[in-house]
Amino acid sequence: MTNPQPDEKELLKTILEPLLGDFEHWFSRSCQLLESQRLAFFTPEQQQELLDRVRQARDEVKCTKLMFQATGEQVGVEFSVLVPWHNLVTECWQVAQRHRQMQAAR
Repeated sequence: MTNPQPDEKELLKTILEPLLGDFEHWFSRSCQLLESQRLAFFTPEQQQELLDRVRQARDEVKCTKLMFQATGEQVGVEFSVLVPWHNLVTECWQVAQRHRQMQAAR
């Protein structure tokens, strides 16, 4: 017995929807950290620059999510768009980890 293959719409909903939600979650958490804490390992300018990039990416993700929903979940996202978001989330994780390590060392 063969398993039926999901159609394109099901595949987009199954993969893209949670992925966009994850990006939105991590960018929001990163904004909270960068807005509420002064990170000693950054200059104020570096911290603001990262915050600006995270806000921009968060807005892009929100817009993409709205387009996905508005089109009945029939719009995909180019891989070339996802990679920079993924890289930024990884960068934010590293910043948060460094911050936690510095807090624990106090």
